[in-house]
Amino acid sequence: MHQLGDIEHRVVTFPPPRDVQESARLQAIPLSSLIKTIVVRRGEGDFVFVLVPGDRVIDWPKLRRHLGVSRLSLPDRETAKRVTGYEPGTITPFGSSTGWPVVCDTRLIDLDPVAIGGGARGVTIHLSGRTLATHLSAALADVTRPNAVSCR
Repeated sequence: MHQLGDIEHRVVTFPPPRDVQESARLQAIPLSSLIKTIVVRRGEGDFVFVLVPGDRVIDWPKLRRHLGVSRLSLPDRETAKRVTGYEPGTITPFGSSTGWPVVCDTRLIDLDPVAIGGGARGVTIHLSGRTLATHLSAALADVTRPNAVSCR
């Protein structure tokens, strides 16, 4: 289980947003600094958290190559809640019911601040991307591609 402990961070609260663009606007940060925590299933009972910049999406071939597997999937909402303890849309590695491994897209480490979910709607934790990756003992890898929708 990952806890914040005494790392430098700031808890930010705001009205629950309708989408990621509104969330970034309410927090006065670029979309790229808004971190999405995606739960990915590697196998039966085996999951990993993937931290993705808000303006990007998982590049599945890159992630499979990085993890050394031929198949990955996204769990359904009920399974995601069961394996993390969080409702979908509020999932974060911090305080998760199981401390699954973390893969952090390499673009995050040079961002300061980043905003990662705080476990409830309208709550995020702001800290440096490098601190986030280090604190979570995250594997750093290029596992994303631009999100064509957010680039329009």
